[in-house]
Amino acid sequence: MELLESIRQVDTSSLVDRVEANLVELLQVRKLKVGDSIPTELELSTSLGVSRTVVREALLRLRMMGLIETKKKKGTVITSPDLFAILGKSMNPHILDQETLKEIFEIRLVLEIGMADFLFSHITPEDIKELKEIVENEPETSKDYIFDIDHEIAFHGKLYEITGNQTLKKFQRMLLPVFDFVNNSGLLKKNVTLNKFVSHKGLVDILENGSPELFRNAMRNHLENHFQRIL
Repeated sequence: MELLESIRQVDTSSLVDRVEANLVELLQVRKLKVGDSIPTELELSTSLGVSRTVVREALLRLRMMGLIETKKKKGTVITSPDLFAILGKSMNPHILDQETLKEIFEIRLVLEIGMADFLFSHITPEDIKELKEIVENEPETSKDYIFDIDHEIAFHGKLYEITGNQTLKKFQRMLLPVFDFVNNSGLLKKNVTLNKFVSHKGLVDILENGSPELFRNAMRNHLENHFQRIL
């Protein structure tokens, strides 16, 4: 009895990790597509030389990631994962370290400047009208203005919508809380006074009368305060 109590339980997590990696590699090597069936637990167990329990746990991980699901009469099949549902579970500014938060902040800045061509390819007179209505409700801004989260969501959310890229729009919704948190957390330098500043109203004017290149430069100036604080 004393001998049994002194024996520690075998840690199988590393084995499950390897089986999970092998399964992901199997999906890639076989070039399986969404809707394709994968081998059964028994077949995988025999092929990989591990117990069905280990295979089951590895499959459970893939199922939690949205890579597979079980369907009647088809067994386990490949699915298209909802990447942002998975990412959203960990996109909590209160549990991310400071370096990660700053890097997420930087991603948002890059996206804002890089969307110019997509905006000009998709924008309509109706979009311009809606943007003008949004900025009409905003207070006057100045060169040392940072942003108000409600105005930011309304204006920049509309920009992401105009691009027509739904994945980009979902990502923006996830980034905004982090952006707001970092801005108010003290992680960045103090506000700086800028010689150049382009307001939301100025950006709308360029969208109506300018070009992608002008918009990129204007958006860079619009976000300059953030760049100064993070670099």
